[in-house]
Amino acid sequence: MHAYLNMLKYILEHGEARPDRTGVGTLSVFGYQFVHDLQEGFPLLTTKKINFHAVKIEVLWYLRGGTSIHYLNEHGVHIWDPWADEQGNLGPIYGYQWRRWPRYSDQGYIDQIQAVIDEIRQNPHSRRLVVSAWNVAQLHQMRLPPCHVLFQFYVSKDGRLHCHLYQRSADVFIGVPFNIAGYALLTSMIAQVTGLQPGKLIISYGDLHLYQNHLQQARTQLARTPRPLPRLWLNPHIKNIDDFQPDDIQIQDYNPHPWIRAPVAV
Repeated sequence: MHAYLNMLKYILEHGEARPDRTGVGTLSVFGYQFVHDLQEGFPLLTTKKINFHAVKIEVLWYLRGGTSIHYLNEHGVHIWDPWADEQGNLGPIYGYQWRRWPRYSDQGYIDQIQAVIDEIRQNPHSRRLVVSAWNVAQLHQMRLPPCHVLFQFYVSKDGRLHCHLYQRSADVFIGVPFNIAGYALLTSMIAQVTGLQPGKLIISYGDLHLYQNHLQQARTQLARTPRPLPRLWLNPHIKNIDDFQPDDIQIQDYNPHPWIRAPVAV
């Protein structure tokens, strides 16, 4: 996927050395934009293997409103373990805000995902097809504040659903490949349940960074030749976003280069 590799190369060539919260240090750029047309293949990197099982379980966990690591761990996924407390809790993070944003006036909640699906069906030209995870009043309760902060959908006249994500902070080597695949999957799932085809995935980055201990891994990846992108299969019988199960989501014809190991900065 050349758009990702170009991003990696750009940071290596133009990144500003900066300190960061983890103490590792980064090369950073600000305001970069990534674009991929989902009709050209599913954007799962081929220049290194990506664990798609973890990607789909994380998306399903978000859609279930998950706030602990238990669902992830039950499916063999441990990517959120370093941030959980001793009971496995993460606070009101992504899934909570997506599905149960607190409505303080009457102590109820807003299901942003179902609301945006309903609006796509009823008013596809709406400019309010927005889901936000950045709840300022609850940031202090989250073990990790949202990195992918807000996303907006757009229905074009050719019946395609496009997604534009804003990500305030992005670990380009480890996190970004998961985020790209995760939002490509989410867009495809919502397109299916609203009777549309997946369109473009656009991601605007705030602080896009490469950790200093990932420099050699990035160069190794850039030396590899990309292979054809895989295809996403979704169970065509699923018409409700909450009905998707892990077996309803499969990746096909995925032939990546081997893993490239790199430490996670926590």
